[in-house]
Amino acid sequence: MINLDIARIFDEIADILEVKGDNPFRVRAYRRAARTIETLTQDLKVIAERGGVDELKKIPGIGEGIAKKIVEIAQTGDCKKHRELTRELPHGLLELLAIPRVGPKTIAKVHEELGISSIEELESAAKRHELRGIPGLGAKVEENILKGIEQYRRYRGRKLLSEALPRAESILNELRKLDAVDRITIAGSLRRMRETIGDIDILVVSKRPKEVMDAFTSLEGVEDVVAKGDTKSSIVLKGMDVDLRVVDAGSFGAAVHYFTGSKHHNIRIRELGVKRGLKINEYGVFRAESGEKIGGEDEEDVFRSVGLAYIPPELREDRGEVEAAQENRIPALIEPGELRGDLHVHTKWSDGKNSVEEMAMTAIAMGYEYIAVADHSPAVGIAGGMDEAKIKKRQEEIERVNTRYEEEGEGKFRVLSSVEVDIKSDFSLDLPDDVLKELDVVVAAVHSKFNQDKETMTKRIVAAMENEHVDIIAHPTGRLLGKREPYEVDMERLMEVARATGTIMELNSFPERLDLNDIHCRMAKEYGVLIAISTDAHDAMQMRDVIRYGVATARRGWLEAKDVVNTRSESEMKKLLKS
Repeated sequence: MINLDIARIFDEIADILEVKGDNPFRVRAYRRAARTIETLTQDLKVIAERGGVDELKKIPGIGEGIAKKIVEIAQTGDCKKHRELTRELPHGLLELLAIPRVGPKTIAKVHEELGISSIEELESAAKRHELRGIPGLGAKVEENILKGIEQYRRYRGRKLLSEALPRAESILNELRKLDAVDRITIAGSLRRMRETIGDIDILVVSKRPKEVMDAFTSLEGVEDVVAKGDTKSSIVLKGMDVDLRVVDAGSFGAAVHYFTGSKHHNIRIRELGVKRGLKINEYGVFRAESGEKIGGEDEEDVFRSVGLAYIPPELREDRGEVEAAQENRIPALIEPGELRGDLHVHTKWSDGKNSVEEMAMTAIAMGYEYIAVADHSPAVGIAGGMDEAKIKKRQEEIERVNTRYEEEGEGKFRVLSSVEVDIKSDFSLDLPDDVLKELDVVVAAVHSKFNQDKETMTKRIVAAMENEHVDIIAHPTGRLLGKREPYEVDMERLMEVARATGTIMELNSFPERLDLNDIHCRMAKEYGVLIAISTDAHDAMQMRDVIRYGVATARRGWLEAKDVVNTRSESEMKKLLKS
């Protein structure tokens, strides 16, 4: 999808402008546009071709200047502004900007003072303690830079689920247009919906594989054809490695299972097969002695042959799913359609892009019964947080919207009054109890001082949980995938307190967060702690588009509808809240 490429270009423009010390409002405009664009499900190229600049300007956060650049990128693959800025930046600095914990201002300083323009030079200077002599930098900055470089190298070559999945779906949509394609599916870690993806694997059944391979290697955006054969081809498409395999119809199910993985799950399945005198591989299920093929056309054949119930792809990590299947304990994993509301969205009252009514209209279109408008409290200054007076003014708008829907008979739908209140480093909340008690839902979160030690951070969050008005802890580990490591926190202690206090833990669906992660979701299930799958959406399109990543993570965490608070009706859900 061209959307991801446009978002990347705008992010790079923002980075370069910030290094150059440009107007911060222009920087933020490009960043906001990038965040909006990367979560759109509509293809911007199609929109640009259909309605040009005027149509693009209808998207929240897209002004005329940004819209013109989108049209230019859609037509040419790049824009003049990006090319000019890239030429102005010394070679290597763009890669430095990708290092977590290292901001553009720091990059500008180290380049100006020490002439650093590569990761290797920066790492060497930090290890030799040369950076602490630069005004505004110090030992802590050097430490953060080294940690950031380590993190960058760990994630290099991996893409967020939200980047890989739309690209893979776009490829499938193109190949499905071919008469030569009989069956097609995504495989690999992407089918298991892991939070980051190394490459995209696609399997096809076709009697005319040459046509499929020709179309695959000629897809728009192909940067390199690594290999092209009769049954397997590999390409680099917009920076992602993509492998396509053509398999026989009779082996499709076995191949899908084999190439979906994980490696450790497959080993367990093959071991069970050996005990039953079977050989299981990507070609099918065979009797070991005679070589007779007894299955493989459908994936269920593999599980049935070793006496297992079907195991959904998201669970195939050798984390107890085989034993659960043997005992018929595979959970009925949550489905997107079972969600009845979103308990964490933002509006124009803080840093959102849409009004309360616009968010409500989108929620109704999604089939929701409620949303909780959880705008920021004052401590998150950059977000334009709400004080008590602002909350009261917002409440008037919420009541107008709710009254309108009641009068017009739009069905049962409510906007709930909420706030994302900051948990401050001194353990206090950013709003007083007499304000919080008037809200329908209170969401609490850490937004600062991420470097507190594990014991202190745990006590900080526990203090919020023990507040009688706090219902939900948002993004409980504070991580940003590839950008910021989780802060140190005792998750078992948090689960214990959440269970004791009735506090709900959030699974934040925003693709860079997915926080709680799958492991912690399963931990919550085991502790009997309810989860809220929320989007943290800052515009209506995000609320619609990113929820599927949260649901995917919930499924990887073995969650069922009963484990998720916002699968309940509004009245049932509110009975489970503290406030």
